[in-house]
Amino acid sequence: MDLMMIRRAISLSKLMAMQIQATILEKIREAPGRDPKLQEFREQVEVGLRSDMQIHTDGTLCFGNRICAPKGEVRQEVLAEAHSSAYFIHPGGMKMYQDLKQQFWWHGMKREIARYVTKCLVCQQVKAEHQRTAGLLQPLLIPEWKWEHITMDFITALPRNQKSNNAV
Repeated sequence: MDLMMIRRAISLSKLMAMQIQATILEKIREAPGRDPKLQEFREQVEVGLRSDMQIHTDGTLCFGNRICAPKGEVRQEVLAEAHSSAYFIHPGGMKMYQDLKQQFWWHGMKREIARYVTKCLVCQQVKAEHQRTAGLLQPLLIPEWKWEHITMDFITALPRNQKSNNAV
């Protein structure tokens, strides 16, 4: 059984309290029935309908050599640990996905990681945008008569909308 030990100081005295918490892998082993989709996959493996997954000797469901993480607080803890722990320090969505996909798997993993990173307040405030500078403004000539000069601005390379348009 993998355990993680955390020491905390109690008030100003020299006494220390010892708190023992289960690691993330232990929490994943304890919570297989909380995710109905993973429970369905487990039943399919037991019957022999899925060959891409297997049940490890410790009882964890694995997709290839990656551990299947159940929905809920365990998965959120995996995301929080991979994103804001002292070892990772707020990686971007792609880097976080590349790191997590080596050990963990769940359906819609890449999308959920991207959503998690976009909701991170620290990342929104600190991360620099990687765009070229716009350049100097080009002033327009002052027309001497109305409708003498007509100009138009085009904004392109926007994300496509429902009608597949990407410019204004």
